Amino acid sequence: MRIRIAIIVVFVLLSAISGYYVTQLRFSFDFEQFFPQGDEDLAFFREFVKEFETDDNFMLIAVRREQGIFYQPFLQQFHDFTLQTRSLPHVVQSTSLTMFGYPVRTPFAITTVPAIHIDDPQRYRTDSIRIMQDERFRYNLISEDGKTLVIFMKMVEGIDLEQSKAFMRALNQVITKYDFDEYYYLGRPYFQKELVQMQIWEVTKSAIISGLLVSVVMFLIYRRFWGVFISLLSIGLGMLFFLGFMGASGRELSAMSALYPVLMIIVGTSDVIHILSKYVDELRRGRPQDEAIVITIREIGLATLLTSVTTAIGFMSLITNRVGPIRDFGINAAIGVMIAFITVIFFTTAVISMFNADQISKIGARHAKWDQYMNWLHRFTGNHPRRIALGTLAVVALCAWGIARINTNYEIINNMPRGEKITEDFRFFEQQIAGFRPLEFAGYVQPDYNTVHDFEVVREIDKMEQHLKNYADIQAVSSVAMLYKSIHQMYRGGNPSAYTLPETPEQFEQYRRIADRVPQAGLSVLVSKDETKARVTSRLRDIGADSIKMMSQRIDHWIQGNIDSNIIQFKMTGTGLLIDKNAEYIRANLLTGLGIATLIIAGLMALLFWNFRMMLIALIPNIFPLLIGGAFLGFAGIELEAGITIVFSVIFGIAVDDTIHFLSKYKLARNKTTDVEAALRMTFVETGKPIILTSIILFFGFLVMLFSAHPPSQTVGWLISLTLLTAVVCDLLLIPILIRRWAV
Repeated sequence: MRIRIAIIVVFVLLSAISGYYVTQLRFSFDFEQFFPQGDEDLAFFREFVKEFETDDNFMLIAVRREQGIFYQPFLQQFHDFTLQTRSLPHVVQSTSLTMFGYPVRTPFAITTVPAIHIDDPQRYRTDSIRIMQDERFRYNLISEDGKTLVIFMKMVEGIDLEQSKAFMRALNQVITKYDFDEYYYLGRPYFQKELVQMQIWEVTKSAIISGLLVSVVMFLIYRRFWGVFISLLSIGLGMLFFLGFMGASGRELSAMSALYPVLMIIVGTSDVIHILSKYVDELRRGRPQDEAIVITIREIGLATLLTSVTTAIGFMSLITNRVGPIRDFGINAAIGVMIAFITVIFFTTAVISMFNADQISKIGARHAKWDQYMNWLHRFTGNHPRRIALGTLAVVALCAWGIARINTNYEIINNMPRGEKITEDFRFFEQQIAGFRPLEFAGYVQPDYNTVHDFEVVREIDKMEQHLKNYADIQAVSSVAMLYKSIHQMYRGGNPSAYTLPETPEQFEQYRRIADRVPQAGLSVLVSKDETKARVTSRLRDIGADSIKMMSQRIDHWIQGNIDSNIIQFKMTGTGLLIDKNAEYIRANLLTGLGIATLIIAGLMALLFWNFRMMLIALIPNIFPLLIGGAFLGFAGIELEAGITIVFSVIFGIAVDDTIHFLSKYKLARNKTTDVEAALRMTFVETGKPIILTSIILFFGFLVMLFSAHPPSQTVGWLISLTLLTAVVCDLLLIPILIRRWAV
């Protein structure tokens, strides 16, 4: 009794400490976290950023007027709003079409005339024709239909979450002062603030719904206050300790954090049910409480430890991943699984040993019914092995068909939260302005040429710029060539058709001498400080990762055949490229991670059973949930992207749990009898019920994720629930057949 009280006191103290550290939890969101560490393209991009700047360090505000933007009160408001944005916190630069001026040569200096003469409505028609013909503005600072204007803001380098929150608060306060019909946001500060806020809500919501679900299930199982209370308390403590550990260790909750509450509650519930079921069964057999708890720990404790270890291994297989948040998710989830096990094996067993069977669970005819069901299932597997085998082969064939249909051409919009303004804003920019994905090209001037500003170099850069404009999905293309085309246009009286490069080196040299005097040149983001490197920047519509990859290959092929590599050499880079490459890498890494997890779990099975056949029996049924998961993606038409790919490691780690419980009990039964059928019957009766109950809880537990606003989270919920239901069916139908076949 003293030991039990000491354990409870220790857990009370740990609860207080964990409660404090939960308040220290931090949330984060950063696209750069999802870049594959150690990748050569990432290393190149980081060097590129040192020379120029990041390509996602911006904030865009689109203001729409359905009647058209050329209306003086609207333009005056918009211009004033643009000026106000310059004083917002953490804004380095802010510009819009109302701030832009065309360069004009005068006898005294080069000056500018406004692109829009706001105070002279008589000139609006002329202004609108010129602006809509100017390729620098369409899809960049104005929509093609002339009904939307855009403010472009350059933010401080590496803007963090707190800075983003401060900026968005100030922005929302300013914009509400204006009478704009519609406005939309796009950019890093907006994404950081909104997505982190949704992460917090997702974690809270999933924890509450999972807790309510488990409460209902526990009541239906035990029908006694103490049974339900002890179960929920144990599960809740496991969750508290895990979150406290996260806070104490300084680990951040990222975009994948909504899975943690579900995982902790579900895994904890599984452990609690197996422990409580065994303890109640032993008490029903007339064992004293102390003896019953010892038997429970000896027989179920080892199996529960193994299931926890194998589940943790499934998560730890993600440690080979070079993407930070995915690797951290695997490590954190593995730690969480072991925290849940330790909580149950010490706290739960210490508490339940103080209660008798009737206080924990209502004893009645239900238990006899379960025995009948399990005996029937045992007979069914013995009487129909051929049907079960043929059905299994048919399912495998169907899965192969489904897997062949898997689509990897994922789009960002499909991962955006449904029904949220951030998704509406993203879709608006995709349809009306340039796309969200940055597409960058770094150009390196070759040794025979001095700088980016050499005539031959600028011509090659312009060829690159013009080629990109041939792609309908690439917009807002910019390069240093724009400066010289603007000067040439200025010398031709502002004629739109004169927006071209000069034809002769002599003309170009004349323009080069006055380039630094042209207002609003903005060369710092397009030319490196030593002027030996150039940047061609653009934005790409969200057409799908595979489509973008094919487009990139066509562009690379064009560069090889049309750009003179003796003058300048181009290399594609940017955050968009890295995000797509990351998803491709994660998919390729899937089999590696699963292979490692399979080998480790196979080794554990070998150590547990000391029998090669038993090791195969343990692994074979757990291949089917993976096949079912792949087929589900194929038939449902769901794109295989990074967040969904990691689920297969989760599935394998959790699915093998029921297998271990079944085979561990079978091994104990064989120690008591040499009769295979008697051992199988005993295994079904004593283990079948908790296996089925935990699987039902797992099924509905992960369906909690259907309440998420994020489509990938909903997919994960369906995927894990269906595959784990498949796992229990395979365990209860296939394992007995395999055991009889190999007479283990």
